[in-house]
Amino acid sequence: MQTFDVLNPATEQVLRSVELTSAEETDAAIARAQAALPAWQRVAPGDRARLLRRFADAVEADVDTLAELEVINSGHPIGNARWEAGNVADVLRYYSAAPERLTGQQIPVPGGVNITFAEPLGVVGVIVPWNFPMPIAGWGFAPALATGNTVVLKPAELTPLTALRLAELAREAGIPEDVFQVLPGKGSVVGQRFVDHPAVRKVVFTGSTEVGKQIMAGCAAQVKRVTLELGGKNANLVFADADLERAAATAPYGVFDNAGQDCCARSRILVQDSVYDRFMELLEPAVKGVVVGDPAAGSTEMGPLISAAHREKVAGYLPEGAPVAFRGSAPDGPGFWFPPTVVTPASPTDPLVTEEIFGPVVAVTRFTDEAEALAIANDTPYGLSGSIWTSDLSRALRVSRGVEAGNLSVNSHASVRYWTPFGGFKQSGLGRELGPDAVAAFTETKNVFLNVDE
Repeated sequence: MQTFDVLNPATEQVLRSVELTSAEETDAAIARAQAALPAWQRVAPGDRARLLRRFADAVEADVDTLAELEVINSGHPIGNARWEAGNVADVLRYYSAAPERLTGQQIPVPGGVNITFAEPLGVVGVIVPWNFPMPIAGWGFAPALATGNTVVLKPAELTPLTALRLAELAREAGIPEDVFQVLPGKGSVVGQRFVDHPAVRKVVFTGSTEVGKQIMAGCAAQVKRVTLELGGKNANLVFADADLERAAATAPYGVFDNAGQDCCARSRILVQDSVYDRFMELLEPAVKGVVVGDPAAGSTEMGPLISAAHREKVAGYLPEGAPVAFRGSAPDGPGFWFPPTVVTPASPTDPLVTEEIFGPVVAVTRFTDEAEALAIANDTPYGLSGSIWTSDLSRALRVSRGVEAGNLSVNSHASVRYWTPFGGFKQSGLGRELGPDAVAAFTETKNVFLNVDE
């Protein structure tokens, strides 16, 4: 039996050892999920909806425990962690409406009656990253369960604790154990079995673009459905007519939330030439004002990076002589801390501009006009998110249509609302999560013709 020591990234102390699921155990769990399918699919829509609402109630009642687990396991500030736990409850409630609304169509045809059904796919494998363990898990399992699928979920090795607790809460709520299973383990073992096992009919993956490509290639061998939410190098476009004070004050929170470990982080700030100097004057105190420290403290706005290895990777982008404009602060001593950092690369091909650092580092560059802003914003293989700051509604609409990204905010940095679809363009992913779109992503359309001429 293999185990993994789960660390607190703020203290580097071992929290507990978690047993890693083997390939054989994964196959057994998938077999149980497949065997549980017929009974789960036969649960009356209203009863399945009721079970999901009970699951949501159990999560809501356990928000403090879930949040405390996320604080010690992921280093998320306590306020963020409470929101993340609450998001799981909200998403479950949202999709609890789906079972009773999985309506098909009656299509006029000659010679009979034609109807369609939204059928569940089967066993769904959900692979969750370490940066947002709770909400991203919920975005996968809630619509999958609602539409009659069974779920096997693999949390990231580094952050399994909240997923394990969610499985306990599901059982307490009455969700059958084999309908929703959490399998801690290595991606190369558990995740790979999700890809290779023919009984798993869909894989939902959030993580790096590199791994997403491997999963997509593996699933292609069985024409297995995939939803992929991958990397991002998102632009925050600040035009001269924007409210500069507000744009500068909020910019740090568009990139340094979760210590920059966010695919939606606005890690490129593009500022119009005529206001660049003023924006930078306003940005510096805003960055230095970000409160970095103990995630359990209510005043903390940014916690540590997830691991020593990841901190080393982020630091590798800032060797001696890197174009650092200014930095915020971070604690000394134990913990995987890294200060909020603003860089001003001279070249558009600098890795600081082109690569997803996944840490609290933001690159600020200039543009002259709207056309150049769009050219710079779109000069990336990614297309997940972004922000546009302007007081001109026409410009806001033009630029929104021009930016090649799946989730945009005007005068805001919000990327995710569970009522609306979420996903990326280009190499940022495939398919859509959340909102009404997710229901279709977990069902197949079955067409049935009834001959009434005889």
